[in-house]
Amino acid sequence: MQRSKPTPPNIRIGIDPGITGAIAFLDNDDLSFIKVENMPIMANGKKNQVNPYALSKMMESLPANTPVFLERVSAMPGQGVTSMFSFGMSFGIIQGVCAGLFLPIHLVTPQSWKKRAGLIGKDKDMARTLAQQLYPTAPLSRKKDIGRADSILIARFGELV
Repeated sequence: MQRSKPTPPNIRIGIDPGITGAIAFLDNDDLSFIKVENMPIMANGKKNQVNPYALSKMMESLPANTPVFLERVSAMPGQGVTSMFSFGMSFGIIQGVCAGLFLPIHLVTPQSWKKRAGLIGKDKDMARTLAQQLYPTAPLSRKKDIGRADSILIARFGELV
């Protein structure tokens, strides 16, 4: 009797872009937690940037058409020109990697996923608390894991539109 291979999960990805962001992998059928990874970065002069090669390697085994929920970012008051350029470059690298791997991107505004998660008007760390409650096995124990928590919640509350 031949054993059948377990069916790999139908995955959905959530991405909190930027240097301190993260990539979350959830089962698309039941939204169970699979894993979360910090955004891969590399040196670019005195600064860091998203590492396109490492990001590609992280996502290359995903089946084409795996939905990617990417937080739609925009300029924020008080952010410097260099900082915004770097953030925009990270956003573009992520879009390029996903396009090259045939992964459809669904842009999600912070307001939309936070509203669905009940986080509008809440302290930023409430996202980490909610993610810990929903996914107790997710590695979110440190205060600096907010990017991981956001990516998990973006994956969970992102909607196909």
